[in-house]
Amino acid sequence: MMEEIRRCAEMILDAKKVVALTGAGISVESGIPDFRSPGGLWTRYDPILYASLESFMRNPERFYEMARELSPTLEHAEPNPAHYALVDLEKMGKCDAVITQNIDYLHQRAGSSLVLELHGTYSSGHCLKCNKMYTIEEIKVISENNTRVPLCQIDQGVIKPDVIFFGEPLDSGVLGRAAGLASNADLMLVIGCSLEVYPAASLPLYTRKNGGRLIFFNTTTTVHDRLADLVCLGKAGEVLPQVVKACKEMVG
Repeated sequence: MMEEIRRCAEMILDAKKVVALTGAGISVESGIPDFRSPGGLWTRYDPILYASLESFMRNPERFYEMARELSPTLEHAEPNPAHYALVDLEKMGKCDAVITQNIDYLHQRAGSSLVLELHGTYSSGHCLKCNKMYTIEEIKVISENNTRVPLCQIDQGVIKPDVIFFGEPLDSGVLGRAAGLASNADLMLVIGCSLEVYPAASLPLYTRKNGGRLIFFNTTTTVHDRLADLVCLGKAGEVLPQVVKACKEMVG
């Protein structure tokens, strides 16, 4: 593993533009289970019934029933060493942006400056009638801890969390900016991603197509490892801080 860490550090220091793509794996170490894994949220709640846009528009009570379980997990989660390692790389000028599939806001709380949230965020919501924005804390109060559907204080419209539901298109502006960053990067750090969910899974291909290199950080191998120039197996919260330490040692 020390050889892989040294090679990671060399590749990061050699790169001029570095971006990170993060998935559920980086947040698992903060106590947020992977929704798609066995025993995860989607094995207990049918995502089409509880988290699709069509279902929410027709029956928002279902989503907020699920939210009673989901919200405490997200509220109590804290950034872990992997999140802070990316902040350290940014301070060294070696992480231009974080592109994430996660909705937990942990990268921002850790201190990353530019975070593109492909699947939206659970930290806020908007009224479906007047578009008034509410923080998650305000939604929690209005919904009485998710025991009822939160309604806008202005026009009684339903408040929808700012996550991208199944059947809802991704924000084209966010996706376009992420594609641009991936295309211009000469190194992408892919962290905690199985690369099974599109369009996020296509972003490493943008980097590769334009001559950039890829480093994968996962706890297990994936079917896409052949795309990577280097694969580092292990917990991101353990491996990434070691990579940052190696970078600092190499620059003196």
